[in-house]
Amino acid sequence: MAELPRIGTAMYVVHAEGVNYRSRLESIDGGTLSVTAPLETSEQDTPKPGQIVEVFWAQPRARIILPCRLVEIEESPYRWVLEPIAAPVISNRREFVRGGGGASVELSSDEDQRVNGRLLDISEGGLRCWVANPASMKVGDKMQAWVTLGAGDVAVEGAVHTVRAAEAEPGHHVILTFRTPEQVARVIRQHVYAWEIAERRRETEL
Repeated sequence: MAELPRIGTAMYVVHAEGVNYRSRLESIDGGTLSVTAPLETSEQDTPKPGQIVEVFWAQPRARIILPCRLVEIEESPYRWVLEPIAAPVISNRREFVRGGGGASVELSSDEDQRVNGRLLDISEGGLRCWVANPASMKVGDKMQAWVTLGAGDVAVEGAVHTVRAAEAEPGHHVILTFRTPEQVARVIRQHVYAWEIAERRRETEL
Protein backbone atom coordinates (compact mmCIF):
# COMPACT_ATOMS: atom_id res chain seq x y z
CA MET A 1 0.00 0.00 0.00
CA ALA A 2 1.30 3.46 -0.88
CA GLU A 3 2.02 5.86 1.97
CA LEU A 4 -1.14 7.87 2.39
CA PRO A 5 -2.18 10.88 4.48
CA ARG A 6 -4.41 10.49 7.51
CA ILE A 7 -8.08 9.57 7.27
CA GLY A 8 -10.23 12.60 6.52
CA THR A 9 -7.63 14.39 4.39
CA ALA A 10 -9.03 16.28 1.40
CA MET A 11 -8.13 14.51 -1.87
CA TYR A 12 -8.82 15.20 -5.53
CA VAL A 13 -9.82 12.62 -8.14
CA VAL A 14 -8.62 13.24 -11.70
CA HIS A 15 -10.65 11.45 -14.34
CA ALA A 16 -10.73 13.85 -17.30
CA GLU A 17 -8.05 16.19 -18.60
CA GLY A 18 -8.32 19.55 -16.88
CA VAL A 19 -11.09 18.40 -14.52
CA ASN A 20 -10.74 17.15 -10.97
CA TYR A 21 -13.30 16.35 -8.32
CA ARG A 22 -13.03 17.11 -4.62
CA SER A 23 -13.14 14.07 -2.37
CA ARG A 24 -11.88 12.86 1.01
CA LEU A 25 -9.94 9.81 2.23
CA GLU A 26 -12.44 7.68 4.16
CA SER A 27 -10.62 4.44 4.95
CA ILE A 28 -7.64 2.21 4.19
CA ASP A 29 -8.23 -1.53 4.03
CA GLY A 30 -5.32 -3.77 3.13
CA GLY A 31 -4.34 -2.97 -0.44
CA THR A 32 -7.22 -0.60 -1.19
CA LEU A 33 -8.43 2.82 -0.09
CA SER A 34 -11.90 4.31 -0.06
CA VAL A 35 -12.68 7.91 -0.91
CA THR A 36 -15.93 9.83 -0.78
CA ALA A 37 -17.56 9.53 -4.20
CA PRO A 38 -17.60 13.01 -5.78
CA LEU A 39 -21.24 14.09 -5.92
CA GLU A 40 -20.74 16.44 -8.87
CA THR A 41 -20.05 13.58 -11.29
CA SER A 42 -22.93 12.45 -13.47
CA GLU A 43 -23.70 9.02 -14.87
CA GLN A 44 -22.01 10.04 -18.11
CA ASP A 45 -18.68 11.12 -16.63
CA THR A 46 -18.40 8.68 -13.70
CA PRO A 47 -15.58 6.17 -14.31
CA LYS A 48 -16.45 2.46 -14.35
CA PRO A 49 -14.80 -0.29 -12.26
CA GLY A 50 -11.54 -1.28 -13.90
CA GLN A 51 -10.77 2.21 -15.22
CA ILE A 52 -7.65 4.11 -14.17
CA VAL A 53 -7.98 7.36 -12.23
CA GLU A 54 -5.51 9.46 -10.29
CA VAL A 55 -5.85 10.93 -6.82
CA PHE A 56 -3.70 13.70 -5.42
CA TRP A 57 -3.49 15.63 -2.19
CA ALA A 58 -1.73 18.79 -1.07
CA GLN A 59 1.25 18.99 1.27
CA PRO A 60 2.78 22.25 2.51
CA ARG A 61 5.23 22.52 -0.40
CA ALA A 62 4.13 19.82 -2.82
CA ARG A 63 1.25 17.87 -4.27
CA ILE A 64 1.43 14.09 -4.23
CA ILE A 65 -0.18 12.11 -7.04
CA LEU A 66 -1.16 8.44 -6.90
CA PRO A 67 -2.37 6.39 -9.91
CA CYS A 68 -5.19 4.00 -8.97
CA ARG A 69 -7.62 1.53 -10.47
CA LEU A 70 -11.29 1.92 -9.58
CA VAL A 71 -12.21 -1.40 -7.99
CA GLU A 72 -15.77 -0.83 -6.83
CA ILE A 73 -18.43 1.83 -6.39
CA GLU A 74 -20.14 1.37 -3.03
CA GLU A 75 -23.70 2.66 -2.85
CA SER A 76 -24.13 2.96 0.94
CA PRO A 77 -22.16 4.87 1.97
CA TYR A 78 -21.46 6.30 -1.49
CA ARG A 79 -17.72 5.68 -1.90
CA TRP A 80 -15.19 4.74 -4.53
CA VAL A 81 -12.85 1.88 -3.64
CA LEU A 82 -9.45 2.38 -5.29
CA GLU A 83 -6.39 0.17 -5.67
CA PRO A 84 -3.01 1.94 -6.07
CA ILE A 85 -1.16 0.69 -9.15
CA ALA A 86 2.08 2.64 -8.65
CA ALA A 87 4.02 4.45 -5.95
CA PRO A 88 2.98 8.02 -5.10
CA VAL A 89 5.17 10.73 -6.62
CA ILE A 90 5.55 14.48 -6.33
CA SER A 91 3.53 15.92 -9.17
CA ASN A 92 5.26 18.28 -11.57
CA ARG A 93 2.09 18.72 -13.60
CA ARG A 94 0.01 21.86 -13.28
CA GLU A 95 -2.78 20.27 -11.27
CA PHE A 96 -5.78 22.50 -10.76
CA VAL A 97 -6.66 22.23 -7.09
CA ARG A 98 -10.18 23.40 -6.35
CA GLY A 99 -11.40 25.11 -3.22
CA GLY A 100 -12.52 28.34 -1.64
CA GLY A 101 -16.28 28.49 -2.04
CA GLY A 102 -18.83 30.89 -0.58
CA ALA A 103 -18.69 33.94 -2.86
CA SER A 104 -21.53 35.11 -5.11
CA VAL A 105 -21.32 34.14 -8.79
CA GLU A 106 -23.00 35.52 -11.89
CA LEU A 107 -23.33 33.32 -14.98
CA SER A 108 -24.44 34.46 -18.39
CA SER A 109 -24.50 33.42 -22.02
CA ASP A 110 -25.94 36.85 -22.80
CA GLU A 111 -25.03 40.16 -21.15
CA ASP A 112 -28.73 40.91 -20.55
CA GLN A 113 -29.62 37.53 -19.00
CA ARG A 114 -27.61 36.66 -15.91
CA VAL A 115 -28.13 33.84 -13.40
CA ASN A 116 -27.02 34.42 -9.82
CA GLY A 117 -25.44 31.62 -7.82
CA ARG A 118 -23.10 30.66 -5.00
CA LEU A 119 -19.52 29.51 -5.57
CA LEU A 120 -18.81 26.01 -4.27
CA ASP A 121 -15.20 25.82 -5.42
CA ILE A 122 -12.90 27.18 -8.11
CA SER A 123 -9.60 26.35 -9.80
CA GLU A 124 -7.53 27.66 -12.70
CA GLY A 125 -9.43 25.26 -14.94
CA GLY A 126 -13.02 25.57 -13.79
CA LEU A 127 -15.56 26.41 -11.14
CA ARG A 128 -18.52 24.71 -9.53
CA CYS A 129 -21.46 26.72 -8.25
CA TRP A 130 -24.98 26.35 -6.92
CA VAL A 131 -27.86 28.05 -8.71
CA ALA A 132 -31.54 28.02 -7.79
CA ASN A 133 -32.60 27.61 -11.41
CA PRO A 134 -30.20 26.88 -14.30
CA ALA A 135 -32.81 28.17 -16.78
CA SER A 136 -31.94 26.80 -20.22
CA MET A 137 -28.27 25.99 -19.48
CA LYS A 138 -27.03 22.74 -21.00
CA VAL A 139 -23.73 20.92 -21.38
CA GLY A 140 -21.50 22.54 -24.00
CA ASP A 141 -23.04 26.02 -23.78
CA LYS A 142 -20.57 28.90 -23.92
CA MET A 143 -20.79 30.83 -20.66
CA GLN A 144 -19.24 33.82 -18.88
CA ALA A 145 -18.83 33.97 -15.11
CA TRP A 146 -18.03 36.78 -12.69
CA VAL A 147 -16.95 36.18 -9.08
CA THR A 148 -15.25 38.25 -6.38
CA LEU A 149 -12.53 36.33 -4.55
CA GLY A 150 -10.48 37.39 -1.57
CA ALA A 151 -7.55 38.07 -3.90
CA GLY A 152 -9.56 40.12 -6.40
CA ASP A 153 -12.35 40.08 -8.99
CA VAL A 154 -12.35 37.33 -11.62
CA ALA A 155 -14.13 37.21 -14.97
CA VAL A 156 -13.82 34.04 -17.08
CA GLU A 157 -15.33 32.60 -20.23
CA GLY A 158 -15.70 28.89 -20.84
CA ALA A 159 -18.17 26.06 -21.45
CA VAL A 160 -20.70 24.26 -19.29
CA HIS A 161 -19.31 20.86 -18.29
CA THR A 162 -22.10 19.62 -16.00
CA VAL A 163 -25.61 20.65 -14.92
CA ARG A 164 -27.18 18.44 -12.27
CA ALA A 165 -29.64 18.60 -9.39
CA ALA A 166 -28.04 19.35 -6.03
CA GLU A 167 -28.07 16.37 -3.67
CA ALA A 168 -28.48 18.04 -0.27
CA GLU A 169 -30.60 21.09 -1.10
CA PRO A 170 -33.00 22.43 -3.73
CA GLY A 171 -31.39 23.88 -6.83
CA HIS A 172 -28.67 22.73 -9.22
CA HIS A 173 -24.90 22.47 -9.41
CA VAL A 174 -23.23 23.86 -12.52
CA ILE A 175 -19.60 23.14 -13.47
CA LEU A 176 -17.96 25.55 -15.89
CA THR A 177 -14.55 24.73 -17.41
CA PHE A 178 -12.26 27.36 -18.88
CA ARG A 179 -8.70 28.43 -19.69
CA THR A 180 -7.29 31.44 -17.87
CA PRO A 181 -4.56 33.95 -18.74
CA GLU A 182 -1.75 34.07 -16.19
CA GLN A 183 -2.99 37.25 -14.52
CA VAL A 184 -6.39 35.67 -13.76
CA ALA A 185 -4.82 32.31 -12.88
CA ARG A 186 -2.62 34.06 -10.31
CA VAL A 187 -5.64 35.57 -8.55
CA ILE A 188 -7.34 32.16 -8.43
CA ARG A 189 -4.17 30.43 -7.17
CA GLN A 190 -3.77 32.95 -4.37
CA HIS A 191 -7.38 32.40 -3.34
CA VAL A 192 -7.14 28.60 -3.40
CA TYR A 193 -3.76 28.53 -1.61
CA ALA A 194 -5.22 30.67 1.18
CA TRP A 195 -8.11 28.22 1.40
CA GLU A 196 -5.67 25.26 1.55
CA ILE A 197 -3.80 26.86 4.45
CA ALA A 198 -7.06 27.47 6.31
CA GLU A 199 -8.14 23.86 5.68
CA ARG A 200 -4.84 22.47 7.01
CA ARG A 201 -5.14 24.60 10.12
CA ARG A 202 -8.71 23.44 10.64
CA GLU A 203 -7.69 19.75 10.27
CA THR A 204 -4.82 20.27 12.75
CA GLU A 205 -7.23 21.72 15.30
CA LEU A 206 -9.66 18.78 15.05
